[in-house]
Amino acid sequence: HVAQLFWVMVVGSGAILLVVTLLTAIALFAPPRRRAFLAGDTVVLAGGLIFPVVTLSALLVYGLVMLGAGPGKMAASPVRIEVAGERWWWRVVYRDAAGSAVESANELRIPLGRAVEIELSSDNVIHSFWAPRLAGKLDMIPGRKTALTLSAEKAGVSRGQCAEYCGGAHALMAFDVVAMPLNEYDEWRLREFQPAQEPTTQETREGKALFLSHGCGACHTIRGTPAAGRLGPDLTHVGGRTSIGAAILATDEASIARWITHNQDIKPGNLMPAFDIFSESELLALSRYLASLR
Repeated sequence: HVAQLFWVMVVGSGAILLVVTLLTAIALFAPPRRRAFLAGDTVVLAGGLIFPVVTLSALLVYGLVMLGAGPGKMAASPVRIEVAGERWWWRVVYRDAAGSAVESANELRIPLGRAVEIELSSDNVIHSFWAPRLAGKLDMIPGRKTALTLSAEKAGVSRGQCAEYCGGAHALMAFDVVAMPLNEYDEWRLREFQPAQEPTTQETREGKALFLSHGCGACHTIRGTPAAGRLGPDLTHVGGRTSIGAAILATDEASIARWITHNQDIKPGNLMPAFDIFSESELLALSRYLASLR
């Protein structure tokens, strides 16, 4: 709808500009006998009143109709997702029919062909949610909740970005939108609402023990474990996400290890301190444990 409205407005505005430019050129450069008709009552009435009133009114009515198309599409129980702007990442909340909630981070999963209502909020500064392939941007204002509706017609991953300057790492505050066929989306949601799977190897068990014993759970949640921190992203299924660090790094063992030890170099000013206290084997065990959480 946004793209369609844009092009209609471009064509309509272009038509007005063309007519005005043509009349101006005639008034300035045409021979006197050809300019004389511009002074006629009919030309003044038609060109100065009727044409702009009719054209602009038509564009206004069309724009209002298109603006109402989004909310109208939501009538058939839209998928609802809550997104909160953090420093500098995105907290994403999904709820089931009973109201139970699970959190993800820096990634939205949406079903194809369904209207998706995204409720936006911020508790720090103004952010702006922008997924350019799916919808226009909308500001996230502290103390207020705003909402936009979007839908995807093709499966795939598209990039979103904070479009309002929000501090030092603003340019590194991105996210992915993953559009999935409905059956795959339903299967993913079922998995997402489950607690973290238990480690299956000695190395990942050691990684879990390191995570719990070094205070990581003070800031991060891993459901099914004592870790219940709220300051940072929920890591229950972090290994199944498309990226980490707000769409900066791929989700693999090497990137997770790099983030743990050098996150302030990657995203200066983020709230997580760099942890360079682990030995090489400990860092490998910890990163493999986190990568296994799918």
